[in-house]
Amino acid sequence: MNNFQALDQTAFTFISIYLSTLIIIGFFGYRARQENTLKDFYLAGNGFGLAVIFLTFYATQYSGNTLFGYSGMTYRIGYAWIMCIHFMTAIIACYLIFAPKLYQRARRFNYITPTDYLQHRFCSNSINIIVTVIMIFVLSNYLLAQLMAMGRAMQGLSSADPSIAYQQGVILLTLIMVIYGTLGGIRAVAWTDVIQGTILIVGLIVLLFVLFKQFGPISLATAAIQETQDFSKIDVPDANRIREWISYIIIVGFGSTLYPQAIQRIYAARSEKILRQGLAFMAFAPLFTALIAVIVGIYALAYVPGLEGNSSDQALTRILSIIQQNSILGYWLTIILYAAILAAMMSTADSALLSISSMLSKDIYNRFFDVNASEAKLTLLGKLFSWCLIIVLVWLAIYLSDKASLLKLLDRKFDLLIQLVPAFMLSIHWRGSQALPTLIGIIVGVFISLWLAYGSFDFVHEGKIYGFHPGLIGLIINLLITVFGSIFINRCK
Repeated sequence: MNNFQALDQTAFTFISIYLSTLIIIGFFGYRARQENTLKDFYLAGNGFGLAVIFLTFYATQYSGNTLFGYSGMTYRIGYAWIMCIHFMTAIIACYLIFAPKLYQRARRFNYITPTDYLQHRFCSNSINIIVTVIMIFVLSNYLLAQLMAMGRAMQGLSSADPSIAYQQGVILLTLIMVIYGTLGGIRAVAWTDVIQGTILIVGLIVLLFVLFKQFGPISLATAAIQETQDFSKIDVPDANRIREWISYIIIVGFGSTLYPQAIQRIYAARSEKILRQGLAFMAFAPLFTALIAVIVGIYALAYVPGLEGNSSDQALTRILSIIQQNSILGYWLTIILYAAILAAMMSTADSALLSISSMLSKDIYNRFFDVNASEAKLTLLGKLFSWCLIIVLVWLAIYLSDKASLLKLLDRKFDLLIQLVPAFMLSIHWRGSQALPTLIGIIVGVFISLWLAYGSFDFVHEGKIYGFHPGLIGLIINLLITVFGSIFINRCK
């Protein structure tokens, strides 16, 4: 049952045609532009309706990191990774803390980039540049994880040498991604999200039933694990693992909402009502995405032994390779799912790339080098920045192919992103929040998070402090500095 079989030429032809259509969508996105401005290229002008907002949130949030990384993490630690359902649900609750008010301000003051809000709220170039640098660094890390996920997917698809398949996957899929993103901007990305998001939702639900038919109930998989594997993968989590659950729920819940591309999608809603409705639909997404990724990991753990280290991120591809051998339905389901997953990874990566390019062109070049630059020039520069950055990241993705798992690339970025909570979520509700303590809080929080994560301490295990992410310790100190510093300044006025 664990013999691996790559997809045949028919499957590759179908997937190639499907992915090639993304360039056509990019061309239509280019034709649909209303003006050559940053708002049109990065926010689609007047914004998106409910279906597009929901599916673009969905396809961006659930991608290679979810389907490959989460199934791989389940393979490594077992049922304990069921926590991913909770932290993916927590993201929606955290959006509702600040997204509606941020949307109102964005519509009123025409924000384009995430730090446009901070510049308007605090009138501080220092906060703007620090937050921009953090976001660009985090997004580059995130984008790198997506490129690596593309390569891992091609390793599972192809019968070629794994290293060659990985390199070809990274280069070819990235090229398609950059072309349609450069052509159509956020429109092309969102339109592809609608297609692949719909296919992904339906395909994953069908996959769940096919898994049950192929392998039997999950209780049989659990019994198989019990016979051959470490009992820790099916036992009740210990205290340290429970603390880790709490940590992930907090850090991913808050951190994911502060992704620059997520904030720009808040800006891109056509109305506040549509934004709220889209987020309401997203609350159900973990049940038919993260949960299914965990179930795939459990079946792989039971029936596909021998995936060690980073190769465990191939758990999904190995399960699909078994399914596609046993029926016509399984064959075509596998092909369609692969196509949708690859496209979703590309779209997620392109969303990150667009956000980086918007910040480089508007927040850095326009603000500090050429304040009189035209919108057309800034849009062109954003596209050029995208191509330069992606060349570097493709090289890194190939170089790091056997040196980092997908989930390891995620933890550190959340340690940094969560330090922006006071700047965005606190300041939008509390008028007394002041620029200087907010800036100091961010810097100190980032420093403490990285110091704890990379320092040599006996109480730090696998990058966590008794199960908690270092970023949470940094955030507590960050909040204390911001709150008490702002109170002190307000009293002195």
